[in-house]
Amino acid sequence: MPEQDSQSFRLLAWIVVALLIGVLLYYLSPILTPFLFSAILAYICDPLVDRLQRWKVPRTAGVLLVMVGLLALSILLTLILIPMIVEQANIFMQRLPSYLEALRSRVVPWLQTMGIQVPLTAADFKETLAKQLPAAQDIMSGVLPKLKTGGLALIAFVTNLLLVPVVLFYLLRDWDRIVAGIGRMIPRRWSRQVTSVASEMDSVLGQFLRGQLSVMLLMSVFYVAGLWLAGLDFALPIGILSGLLTFIPYVGAIMGFVLATLAGLVEFQSITGMLPVWGVFFLGQLLEGFVVTPWLVGDRIGLHPVLVIFALLAFGQLFGFFGMLLALPASAVLVVGFRHLYGKYVASGAYSGRAEGIVLETTIPEESEQARES
Repeated sequence: MPEQDSQSFRLLAWIVVALLIGVLLYYLSPILTPFLFSAILAYICDPLVDRLQRWKVPRTAGVLLVMVGLLALSILLTLILIPMIVEQANIFMQRLPSYLEALRSRVVPWLQTMGIQVPLTAADFKETLAKQLPAAQDIMSGVLPKLKTGGLALIAFVTNLLLVPVVLFYLLRDWDRIVAGIGRMIPRRWSRQVTSVASEMDSVLGQFLRGQLSVMLLMSVFYVAGLWLAGLDFALPIGILSGLLTFIPYVGAIMGFVLATLAGLVEFQSITGMLPVWGVFFLGQLLEGFVVTPWLVGDRIGLHPVLVIFALLAFGQLFGFFGMLLALPASAVLVVGFRHLYGKYVASGAYSGRAEGIVLETTIPEESEQARES
């Protein structure tokens, strides 16, 4: 009995510690975002720094070289993408009158048959604005007090963004010492098991991050090229958005499909012209689901699409925009931990009903000699 009481006390202590950690993370979530994001970047970049260190480059110099490389890559992508996006926006503004005319001649009559009035002329807009002015004033009276809070949130976002390179530098420089320090804190009787679980987490997380980034890149190239071959004018922004959102199951394809359909209906003005556009997304889903994702990511993570969406919403609620970026890597790690906990639970007496001191089977006592003789 004393041993059972000790085990129950340890279990209760672990539950209390887990609850306290959860509450602490909840209240510290506004300031944890840059640290978590920097930790993910440090985890990704640490192999590069280690390789430079093997090439006789000092650790600090290697960290600075990797960070300069990240900055140069970010600037290069910005210089490439922004002019393209600006060009696409200019094309859209130039063609806006023809788009409005197509909507007025084709879509508006169909909406009017359903009793929906859509203002497209200047006079219609003025009349609609005049009718909605009182409601707009009420909305602004409620929004203005919140501008101060929004301004503070913007300042906090910029501050967190500036903290990322500072935290990243120190984490990368001391990464090996931090990992070794955490290892020394683990009780020796748990060391082998914790090391095994951590190695599996490292393998799954590394495979997931590398694979998912490759999937996003390949699918962005596929959607941009496919929509361009289909003749869609806005193939670049729609294709990039569809590819980058592939980390959310079905959301990227659905959003890209809707945007491409709206743009294509205005541009082609026929269902026949839309068939190649729809074919691109159909082929994209087949390619992603049966070729690219199994090849680059595999099935080792085992996250159900519903769990992926829940993780994105939960981490986004706790840590904001950066939380959505951290959701899937953190979920991949948690899946490994829960998998091992479930294995321990199945192997325990609590699951099998053979806990010490508890007998669930009922045995029939042997018959006495007199009973058998009679």
